[in-house]
Amino acid sequence: MQFRRMLKELDWGVLANVFLIIILGLVLIASATRATSSDDILGLAKTQLLWVFTGLLLMFGSLYIPYDDFPRYAKFLYLFNLVMLLTVLFAGREALGAQRWIKIGPFSLQPSEFAKDIITITLANYLTARQGQIDKLSDFIRVFVHIGVPMLLILKQPDLGTSLVFVAITFAQLYVAGANRKLLFSLFGGGLAVAIGWIALHLHFPQIWIPLKEYQLNRLIIFLDPWKDMQGAGYHVIQSQIAIGSGGFWGKGLFRGSQNQLNFLPEQHTDFIFSVLGEELGFIGASVLLVLYLTLFWQLIRIGQQAKDLLGSLLVAGVVAKLAFHTFINIGMTCGIMPVTGIPLPFVSYGGSAMWSNLLSVGLALNVYLRRKKLSF
Repeated sequence: MQFRRMLKELDWGVLANVFLIIILGLVLIASATRATSSDDILGLAKTQLLWVFTGLLLMFGSLYIPYDDFPRYAKFLYLFNLVMLLTVLFAGREALGAQRWIKIGPFSLQPSEFAKDIITITLANYLTARQGQIDKLSDFIRVFVHIGVPMLLILKQPDLGTSLVFVAITFAQLYVAGANRKLLFSLFGGGLAVAIGWIALHLHFPQIWIPLKEYQLNRLIIFLDPWKDMQGAGYHVIQSQIAIGSGGFWGKGLFRGSQNQLNFLPEQHTDFIFSVLGEELGFIGASVLLVLYLTLFWQLIRIGQQAKDLLGSLLVAGVVAKLAFHTFINIGMTCGIMPVTGIPLPFVSYGGSAMWSNLLSVGLALNVYLRRKKLSF
């Protein structure tokens, strides 16, 4: 009876949008991996479908825990997050120059993906307990310490992209929590200016230390002029722009993109899957995906506005910030207007940890929606 009632109360508009994006992602993954999976046209799409199915089970299972109860588990979740990230540093698996995965049997999980959801919950709880009390610099410093510890562990992997997602989540939740707006914008704007200035100084005076590895720095700035290193750091951006540009209005057709099928396009089933979409389905296909994303974000914002309390609004704010930041940075990266940070496209890029994390994020928002009328399940 409870399960039926829950299904009846769910926001099926949100789920329909998510399902459509996932289906499009599965098709694109099949196309992106066809060249390397000639014996199986579906390629990694079948594995991704497994991640989707198990992720949906996690999402629906999470709905049985009222988000009102999250504050009781906040300290445990925060400590668990730190333990996961420390485990990666000491016993993680290295790939592509980064140590971000934990091997569990035949699978590898990326704890930093789940760290985004955990920080969304713990920071929402922290700000709710201090409602109306984030006015002074010292108040902001305490918030930055809260997110700073897991952020530093993630930067150590190194994973700059996920660290930037933390910043987006923090800004959104502080804004919704009613933090001092003038100080909020000054701190984040000033932080951005300092970061840009620091990098600029390092480029002119290499002896000046910056907390980034050389390849990370190159990926951050190469989008400004990828042709100066067309066989190195700029290769990804150049091939992506060629793929998207060659797709034109209608695209070349599924499984017919030359950049994709001939493997000129790097990481085409993960970070650069939007390039596959642009080449094979063209401007029309890219526009359809963008409309789906924008509709999803609007639906989630409405859920946040309808929340019965501040905690619910903050949780949804974190979810929207995470998904929107991922989408904006990934698409901008593939178009050559944003730095290459290795951030996957939500529900589209291949990856089990990212899919589970994104579906759990949707579960957080649906949890808030289910209990907007103080119903119990």
